[in-house]
Amino acid sequence: MSKAREQNPMMEWKNIPWRKLERRVFKLQKRIFKASQRGDAKAVRRLQKTLMRSWSAKCMAVRRVTQDNQGKKTAGIDGIKALKPEQRLELVNNLSLSRKAKPTRRVWIPKPGTEEKRPLGIPTMADRASQALVKQALEPEWEAKFEPNSYGFRPGRSAHDAIEAIFGCISRKAKYVLDADISKCFDRINHEALLAKLNTSPTIRQQIKSWLKSGVLDDKTLFPTNEGTPQGGVISPLLANIALHGMEQRINQAFPEKEIWSKGKRVGRQNPAHLIRYADDFVISHESLEVVRQCQEIIAEWLEQMGLELKPSKTKLTHTLNEYEGSIGFNFLGFTVRQHPVGKHQSSKSTKGEVLGYKTLITPSQEAMSRHHGKHRKIIKFHQASNQLQLINELNPVITGWSKYYSTVVSSKHYSKLDNWLYQLLRSWAKRRHSQKNQHWISSKYWLIDKGGGWRFAAKIQDSIKKIAKHTETLIERHIKVQSNRSPYDGDWVYWSSRMGRHPEVNGRVAALLKRQKGKCPECRLYLSEGDILEVDHIFPRSQGGKDEYVNLQLLHRHCHDIKTANDLLLTSL
Repeated sequence: MSKAREQNPMMEWKNIPWRKLERRVFKLQKRIFKASQRGDAKAVRRLQKTLMRSWSAKCMAVRRVTQDNQGKKTAGIDGIKALKPEQRLELVNNLSLSRKAKPTRRVWIPKPGTEEKRPLGIPTMADRASQALVKQALEPEWEAKFEPNSYGFRPGRSAHDAIEAIFGCISRKAKYVLDADISKCFDRINHEALLAKLNTSPTIRQQIKSWLKSGVLDDKTLFPTNEGTPQGGVISPLLANIALHGMEQRINQAFPEKEIWSKGKRVGRQNPAHLIRYADDFVISHESLEVVRQCQEIIAEWLEQMGLELKPSKTKLTHTLNEYEGSIGFNFLGFTVRQHPVGKHQSSKSTKGEVLGYKTLITPSQEAMSRHHGKHRKIIKFHQASNQLQLINELNPVITGWSKYYSTVVSSKHYSKLDNWLYQLLRSWAKRRHSQKNQHWISSKYWLIDKGGGWRFAAKIQDSIKKIAKHTETLIERHIKVQSNRSPYDGDWVYWSSRMGRHPEVNGRVAALLKRQKGKCPECRLYLSEGDILEVDHIFPRSQGGKDEYVNLQLLHRHCHDIKTANDLLLTSL
């Protein structure tokens, strides 16, 4: 494709050669990443400028906010929440960094596990596309700089990587831990401090400043935004990570790993303090209580520079093995992390083979269990008048999704308890529907007890049976932590595509398809990467008689799935 044609293409949206575009953009991003790694700021700026002027990058930015993003149907103050293909092309051709941003629209969403609500600021569709374009240029630069133990809102990294990092820090030594949370992180970031840390080109700096200062429209009233980066913006998570970048380095400077010498002889070693962060939640661990307390003071002082502070109600000191201030262990990202005294045959061992007398266990937190059980109750209550099949279809995704998230830790007993709780709820649901029937009649109707399937809640569909999912059917398999120096922008797609099939949030069917497809999308032939929105497609459409069987399934990018579906409908109409 010629340069002139790339900048002013005369083609339809569905005919855009996405494979070529993605390769072109990724090559630029990989070069930005490499230039940032070697500290060549001049090359980074030049390549970022080239990328943001690229028609390919503009197309991908528009596709990201109009087709791929989960929140694509949420409108900004302009009321636009969906674009037709011709409107997408028009947005691509008009996309530029104008430095003028429209106010965001305030939307309130509930915070999980609390009665509080989280404020979102939804930009207009045009501003979202511009933010996606700038993010494509900035993210590779900062992925080369970000600290190894930063895991939230980063491509290729997950909550499970953070949990594995914590396990690696404490599994062979009992430690004091500072479990901390930053108060209203997104809402209070100091704009000037953030822009100074960005240290980017004047064009990008002015554009980001415009987004930060654009204001928020809440119930027809415009409020200024003198601090913070609005949650709901495409680029906001990246900006928050940039603002918090340097916390780990500061702790490493204060308490590095070093040898202790006395009178010319090595008498010991000072172990380092470890900081592991996921977005605005972090933990600091060390065997010395005094070191952990000093780390808390150091971090509180460091955060002041960014206009931030620790949240007292969610910041506490604890110990992984022994009771400290009324608690043992801590909760992080829905997991409970603590150590239990055990006999020598169950005990963990040091690197020298010494019996430690305890074992480190990570389990689902009690709060996570209660929330999940509460969701079961809510679904069953809502479906009191629904048939059994509708209830099963609503419960199964909730059960399998939660079980998959906790499948990398010690969860077997928790799964059994949840299955027992769910059985009691379903039993009450069935009794309520048939209050005049005896227990045997109800059990025979709704469970497989008389059909050789045991106490399995199941509905008959013609010649098949739809069963309720069970937590205990989920295979417990330890997650392999991402290598600290890895990034999707390093170009090693063999490493990244192989990780996807083992990711704890990828279900069995998707994992099997990934393995069969060798990590590639059959439509565009590009590697599937973490962060892509993926959908399972029927190769031969069900509307044309295709069966819902493994041999008739393939895993596609969402945008590739849209194109294939449109082509299938076109062929059907001929």
